[in-house]
Amino acid sequence: MTAPASGGSSAPAALPGTARASASSPTPGGPVRALADVRPSVPPARLLADLVPPRHFADARFSTYRANAAYPSQARTVARLEEVATAVVKPARKGLFGARKQTAPAVYMDGGFGVGKTHLLTSLAHAVGLDVSAYGTFVEYTNLVGALGFRATVDALATKKLVCIDEFELDDPGDTVLMSRLLRELADRGVALAATSNTLPEALGEGRFAAEDFLREIQALAARFEVLRVDGEDYRHRAVVTDSAPLPEADVRAAVTGRPGATLDVFDDLLAHLSQVHPSRYRALLDGVEVVALTGVHPVTEQSAALRLVVLVDRLYDRDVPVLLAGTDAYTGERSLFTEEMLRGGYRKKYYRALSRLGALAEDGRTVARGAA
Repeated sequence: MTAPASGGSSAPAALPGTARASASSPTPGGPVRALADVRPSVPPARLLADLVPPRHFADARFSTYRANAAYPSQARTVARLEEVATAVVKPARKGLFGARKQTAPAVYMDGGFGVGKTHLLTSLAHAVGLDVSAYGTFVEYTNLVGALGFRATVDALATKKLVCIDEFELDDPGDTVLMSRLLRELADRGVALAATSNTLPEALGEGRFAAEDFLREIQALAARFEVLRVDGEDYRHRAVVTDSAPLPEADVRAAVTGRPGATLDVFDDLLAHLSQVHPSRYRALLDGVEVVALTGVHPVTEQSAALRLVVLVDRLYDRDVPVLLAGTDAYTGERSLFTEEMLRGGYRKKYYRALSRLGALAEDGRTVARGAA
């Protein structure tokens, strides 16, 4: 995502566990910097300014979504979202004698990983207009509430016609209640809502959808949401091998040495650094970064570290940053990054999404390495 530069000395008190200092710019052709040396500072104003579609989807439009004829729900969803965009941009006029104003639309897209839900959500934001839309992930909105306070967040978002929430999460009851309340107040103030979530592959096979959990958890809001199921296969896996062997460390170092915008970190150093930086600042952590290289990659066995890594992968994917991975003997490919227990546990949706996205970024990284050879 292209975002305004964060302020340095004018930044507010740091969020808990976050170092307060500005990120330095990489020197073209100079020594490779490390992400672990960057101390991003993010004022609340930037958190608001960053609520726009990420760079990866800057050109996403309904017309560029390639609906698969084998899955008719994809074309149906596009058609319905185009209708929603029209309704948001040009809401129905009030009837005679001040008839009740039409309720703003609220849609929820549910489906497997990599079927294009985020493409469609960003297309909706573009169709309505980025100046009157807010777009962010579930985590970004909860971070915004933490930075601004609940009432200030409602007031800021209520100035928009549309609020988009990508990757709605239900694994933290407290955050779910918070978001449910936020969405209810926005809906009451006439703001249109659009959200997405992922259904696990095994649940798809059993005919169970994340939408069922979503509607149950948001309770009072459930009746307002229209569920759009998006079927299909993970496009990130169609023509890409996403679980390839890691690159030799020498190749990784050679590929980024002297490369403008490249970073090089030992995996454990980066994991330790992420524990000291609030996830709301991971976007700023990547300012000016064009390629990320990691050495000593190994399976992550601590859940908190794994979840922080998931957030970083999301931010890397938002910006289309290639990732070069050199691992230890225990690391045999992207799939081995998380333990089998994690992939079966309560946060498994996040881990599967991260594997899907990291696989695509790692393939881009292998392309970078081949070009540098």
